[in-house]
Amino acid sequence: MRSFQRIICIVLDGVGVGEAPDAASFGDAGSNSLGNTARHVGALRLPTLERMGLGNIIAIEGVGPTNSPQAFHGKMIPVAVGKDSTSGHWELMGCVLDEAFPVYPGGFPDRVIAAFESKIGRSVIGNKPASGTAIIEELGREHMRSGNPIVYTSQDSVFQIAAHESVIPLNELYRFCETARSLLVPPDNVCRVIARPFLGEPGGFYRTGGRKDYSLKPVKRTVLDALVENGQSVLAIGKIDDLFAGQGITHSIPTKSNREGMDATLDAVRSGDAPFVFTNLVDFDTMWGHRNDPRAYALGLEEFDSYLGQLVRALTGDSLVVITSDHGTDPTTPSTDHSREYVPLLVYHKAIQKAASLGTRASFADVGRTVADNFGLDAEFPGCGFLREVA
Repeated sequence: MRSFQRIICIVLDGVGVGEAPDAASFGDAGSNSLGNTARHVGALRLPTLERMGLGNIIAIEGVGPTNSPQAFHGKMIPVAVGKDSTSGHWELMGCVLDEAFPVYPGGFPDRVIAAFESKIGRSVIGNKPASGTAIIEELGREHMRSGNPIVYTSQDSVFQIAAHESVIPLNELYRFCETARSLLVPPDNVCRVIARPFLGEPGGFYRTGGRKDYSLKPVKRTVLDALVENGQSVLAIGKIDDLFAGQGITHSIPTKSNREGMDATLDAVRSGDAPFVFTNLVDFDTMWGHRNDPRAYALGLEEFDSYLGQLVRALTGDSLVVITSDHGTDPTTPSTDHSREYVPLLVYHKAIQKAASLGTRASFADVGRTVADNFGLDAEFPGCGFLREVA
């Protein structure tokens, strides 16, 4: 069985390929981030992904199936009890959650808010599920008048703190988040505390690039941990470092956009330094999926397709590329939240003679299992690796 000196795993955050078998129980029946986007905006132009076999996974307007795909292709079923980025990425790396993170559809209980207010010495406003852009428009003026931070959540397990940078400077906002993280223990062990800074004036508020996530550490050992223990370098690009709370990562490059993420990935491919490169491209989720903007979502896919062509040309023969996702965020449905979907799986290297279907994989953990097999790590991780099928 051939192994590779380098694996590059790119997660298109929020790019699902159709409702998972249990989607209805998550309120996501009919979700299909890729397929619905194409139906909504018209034919997508994704020549590189089409050649790789994306259109062989599901029907996508403008992206047809091919008889000679250049990449192995399939889709994966989510197993973890959740449809958020943390549970999705953890599952990709072999940490499959069997218990959901707590969520707060009615806002956080008094015990949480009272403890937080006592620690930071201020009251909070908000304390309800909301869209991040909507709540700063609703409460931004009051926040600027009172100096009280805006606390809100969503259908995900998140404790988000929004503050105008002229009212609560970034360092103070980050300190508030660290305080919240220290307080949020079982049964309120929220998956992520997120700093959401913004600027502007009433009627024209806008979020800035100072977002910072404070995640729980993975509850089980991950493939990233095993790589580092085995002396391998792990380069995290985008929000990967946040999602794993820095655990199992030797070097991190934070990014503010898909463009920055792809540029950093191309640089990593060209330099050939890290054996494992783990990239998250977040704009599909935060910028377009959550904002129900299918046209921008489609343009983002086309931009990624162009970058992917550059990446393929830059690859050396000893590298394997895995393209997948962590969940859906269908921009065409009434919901602004994540959607419980299958995720795509494309696997490419330069020496492919004849690519075939990888079928429907039973867990995202098949990716981590493949990475573990490639680098000769121990066999404790879940999933069914596909290294023998693609090497």
